[in-house]
Amino acid sequence: MPAPKKTGRRSLLVTSAALLSLSVTAPAALAAPAPPASPSATPPARMSTVGGERLGQPGTQVNLAPGVPVLPKDLTARSWIVSDAESGQVLAAHNAHWRLPPASTLKMLFADTLLPRFPRTMEHKVAPADLAGVGAGSSVVGITEGHAYTVHDLWLGVFLRSGNDAVHVLSAMNQGVAQTVKDMQNHADELQALDTHVVSPDGYDEPGQVSSAYDLTLFARSGLQKKDFRDYCSTVSAKFESGEIRNTNRLLSGDTDVPVYQGIAGVKNGNTTNAGATFTGVAERNGKVLLVTVMNPQKHEHNEVYKETAKLFDWGFQAVGKVGPVGELVPPKSAAPSPAQSGAGASAGPSTGTGGSGSRPVAGTTTRSGSRGVGIAAAITGGVLVLLAGAAFLINRRWPLPDLMRRRTRP
Repeated sequence: MPAPKKTGRRSLLVTSAALLSLSVTAPAALAAPAPPASPSATPPARMSTVGGERLGQPGTQVNLAPGVPVLPKDLTARSWIVSDAESGQVLAAHNAHWRLPPASTLKMLFADTLLPRFPRTMEHKVAPADLAGVGAGSSVVGITEGHAYTVHDLWLGVFLRSGNDAVHVLSAMNQGVAQTVKDMQNHADELQALDTHVVSPDGYDEPGQVSSAYDLTLFARSGLQKKDFRDYCSTVSAKFESGEIRNTNRLLSGDTDVPVYQGIAGVKNGNTTNAGATFTGVAERNGKVLLVTVMNPQKHEHNEVYKETAKLFDWGFQAVGKVGPVGELVPPKSAAPSPAQSGAGASAGPSTGTGGSGSRPVAGTTTRSGSRGVGIAAAITGGVLVLLAGAAFLINRRWPLPDLMRRRTRP
């Protein structure tokens, strides 16, 4: 077995009542139309209402009131959403359910679907057929035919370099691309991500492949329940083969015109011709954990998607606790309670649904990242989807994850 790879990780500590929340009174979902061959220039007048009626309306949705900061005025993204990762409240949104090409942010769904299936120490020797169908111009990590890789290495390639070659190898291990696409679509449906139509597992531009800012946020929130997902999406740099790879998420790793964002811990970026730049990020500050998704800024400046994301994070951290929600992030279908369970939960105490909150003490540590010595916030430890007998989600039950070891790496 190869020696462990040196990695640097930026992650956050959250202990919450439940990261996936529930609203018993959530409106019924509006059936989404068939995905178009290519996106239109303007959002449709009628979109999905999963998570709330206002999220199905075009344009910006926010409840401004005295004491609530105004939104940044120079946002150009076609679609974006700011939400509280713990309560599930959507603090503000702009065309949240607009079905757009997702680019490599779709890899969050890929990872959430396949991560539990293969142990990280498992090795796979790459056959030529494993790399068939990798699109021209794809981002790659440099997978070589005939070489054996651990699953751990492959996931580093997926998360850090957005490697379509690594995605195709993992798909081959999962009985092929067609089966993986089917599995991803089934998982998206289970998460109530009804805007999403999966055609390729890597997010490469394909006719009819779409998702939405709302759905991408659901994928990130679900993935963050998994320790491996948190580890990989927060890794800044790692050894791969004989060299080092560095995360292309610029809010995590930094760039000449984008500083590392305070409290950032992932999640995933993307960029293709049809999708433009896309990004979903999670960050923690002062005990609050927010998710922001931004799709296709129309201002074509270097790293614009990260700049607009940072502005929305700044707004969200100022607004959380002051602004009324415009919707919510729904739980998976299997987590929805029966009416009887809803009633029992309501009588047991305050709900942790759309308006609820859980205790979440936050701790911080400083470690070294790869050879660059980037500081780390800490690691997610709590707030998980509560799956009890019959796959029921119990509103008021705390079920924190075991503490995630905060590992230090030497420079």
